[in-house]
Amino acid sequence: MPDMRFAPPNPLRIADRASGLNAVSVRGYNERLVLSLLLQSKGITRLEIGERTGLSAQTVSVIVRSLEQEGLIAKGEAQRGRVGPPTVPISLNPEGAYSVGISVGHRQVEVVLVDFVGSIRSRTVLPFSATAQDTNHPQFMSAIATAIANLPQHLHPRIAGIGLALPGDQAELELTPKAARERFDALQEEVEREIGYPVYVQNDITAAAGGESMFGVAKHLSDYLFFYLGARLHSRLVLNHQIYNTAAAVSFDVGILRLEQEIRKTGSSPSELWERGADWPSFGDAETAWQRDLVEQMKLSIGALKQFVPVTSVVLSSYAPQAVCKAICRELEQAMPGITAIAGNIERSPKAVGAASLPFSSRFMVE
Repeated sequence: MPDMRFAPPNPLRIADRASGLNAVSVRGYNERLVLSLLLQSKGITRLEIGERTGLSAQTVSVIVRSLEQEGLIAKGEAQRGRVGPPTVPISLNPEGAYSVGISVGHRQVEVVLVDFVGSIRSRTVLPFSATAQDTNHPQFMSAIATAIANLPQHLHPRIAGIGLALPGDQAELELTPKAARERFDALQEEVEREIGYPVYVQNDITAAAGGESMFGVAKHLSDYLFFYLGARLHSRLVLNHQIYNTAAAVSFDVGILRLEQEIRKTGSSPSELWERGADWPSFGDAETAWQRDLVEQMKLSIGALKQFVPVTSVVLSSYAPQAVCKAICRELEQAMPGITAIAGNIERSPKAVGAASLPFSSRFMVE
């Protein structure tokens, strides 16, 4: 994927640094550290922040006061009834920052506006235009502009940016309309020019993994194997909170597109498969066979990885109904004792929410 503005960084050794840190950069790092901690742990106290970061009580007080004045964090009600002075829980302020996330799929485009804790404030789904146009997807621009316009004017300065999740898998790209690749390549510049906010671009599967790590069930996981179930099955490895985004990543033909093909063979309609938020009816033997093949492929991927990495946790993210994802996780756990499989809880628009996490990662969180 060329011209990525943001990608999860590789671990940095001290010896690799080109220069030291001054007081301003140290202050900025410590602020990001506190914000990252609050993203993972809602309602913790200054004392707990100090214990978990190693910062002195005075430094924590200065940082908390500064972030509160900037509107990025908020205090809860004082907790009384203990020995000593009351404790005050601190959390991220949901209205402290906003971000727009765009996911370009092979059938449709999703645009979401999320707040600082990942809650979706507005969402638009657009059909994918199959017609090559002089400019890239004018309806994208309209949807983004509308999402921003729906936010009160005084909150516009709190928009951290726009995240754009684009497919990078060649097999996935072959499912998109003709000339889509060329239109994708120009989207970043076009959105920045017409909308006026910085745009951060990422591979869509990596973005989805980042969304689960920042806002979803993987918040507290440092090491896990991430699966994304879309038209095809994709995976990413996360170690020490770092997402490994490699050009060698492959996808497998056991995704929802395979299920659609199997359902059509039975003469039934698969229309519910692509509706976001819709429950699936029972597709009978076709669904059972598909799920068996899907779990078998996940087992093969985990088995291959376990030769090098002791994988014990798996996260399965998808726009498929969570009941379906939980059933797949149960079957995987039964087939592989010792593996904990968790269904993602960003049930709607996981790629778009992951895209929206990119500006937050870049501006507010530690690497």
